[in-house]
Amino acid sequence: MELKIIIKGELPDLNTHLSAINHNRFIGAKMKKEATELVVWIAKKYVTRKLLPPYHITFNWYCKDKRKDPDNIIYAKKFILDGLQVAGVIPQDTWNTISGFTDNLFLDKENPRIEVIIESLCYTKVR
Repeated sequence: MELKIIIKGELPDLNTHLSAINHNRFIGAKMKKEATELVVWIAKKYVTRKLLPPYHITFNWYCKDKRKDPDNIIYAKKFILDGLQVAGVIPQDTWNTISGFTDNLFLDKENPRIEVIIESLCYTKVR
């Protein structure tokens, strides 16, 4: 079974987040909180069943251009995983619950987004 979540637009990349932290740690903390909360609200809309661990998570990063390095882009995975935990989609992001990740990068000027596909062999209905 799998669950697909689509996050429209882009989340803060590594360089943007580090710059905010270096400028003022509270600004960096606020940026992380806002990105995580965005993921929570989006994830809650997509949850129709509860997947059971272990999970393999695929991230399809659709970027508007090639200005950012791939390693900076996929840093947003931290915000996404934290948001999935707060939303109750995954219980935690430890070795016991996540078997691995796949990252794919694409260009889409018209519709930048992040597709998160959580795969599991087990699931139950949400009550």
